[in-house]
Amino acid sequence: MQYERLEKESKPVLAVCYDFDRTLSPGDMQAQGFIQSVGADVDEFWKQSNELAKNNDMDMNLAYMLTMVKRAKGKFYVTKEALRKYGSQIKLYAGVKDWFGRINAYGAERGIIVEHYIISSGLKEMIEGTAIAGEFKKIYASAFMYDDDGVPEWCAQTINYTNKTQFLFRIEKGCPDINDHAGVNEYIPPERLRVPLRNFVYIGDSDTDIPCMKLVNSSGGHSIGVYDENGGKEKVYRLIKNSRIRYFAPADYTEGSVMDGLLKAIIDKTAAYEKLEERHVENLLEARGN
Repeated sequence: MQYERLEKESKPVLAVCYDFDRTLSPGDMQAQGFIQSVGADVDEFWKQSNELAKNNDMDMNLAYMLTMVKRAKGKFYVTKEALRKYGSQIKLYAGVKDWFGRINAYGAERGIIVEHYIISSGLKEMIEGTAIAGEFKKIYASAFMYDDDGVPEWCAQTINYTNKTQFLFRIEKGCPDINDHAGVNEYIPPERLRVPLRNFVYIGDSDTDIPCMKLVNSSGGHSIGVYDENGGKEKVYRLIKNSRIRYFAPADYTEGSVMDGLLKAIIDKTAAYEKLEERHVENLLEARGN
């Protein structure tokens, strides 16, 4: 079977990868309309889901997906379109809607192609219903498999912790399809990587982001921990002290914000470094030819 393979661009690419809940949106996406519509209390819903996982030695994401379907039974069908409709109700942090165009333009002015990706344990269908879905080159998130009527039959994908890291390698090597196992495991010389890990930014808030944060950090990239300004900084303090992140910033994406300044500084650094890297590769290829 042939899978899509993306060629290395003529200009450097900066891949900005985001978690979703509490990173781009305050709170859990399921708690912004869906849980209320099935007549459940938010805390009670998550208690039931977590107990289902514990009692059955079950992945917690599979548990919440099953709990969604079971709690909706007799009330409405959990269809793809229904989930996208709930996604359209999801609130976004300040500045998120115009963030992507602003950052893309700043990168273009400096010769950098900025691409945006979601890597989330949340539901792909709900993210696809948000106002910003079209801003992402790829959305990697948990998802259902549907029958011909659009009703879930099974889980198509569940994403958490260490399996999030595979998507960084897929972006790095330009093999975005989740079933392209040969591509993601293929050796590619460093100078031919579509997006080397040093050109990654990972933005997240939770423990499920730690493997990605650590990988990006240790590879010369930039991991940013976000926190809600109405909450505390204890988690980001822990993350930076444990070398999981390089920076932290409030979840404010407006122009002139700390996050805005961080991304622009990273773009500036990437532009300068890639000029040096281009010269290095030229010299290396010349030496190999002699």
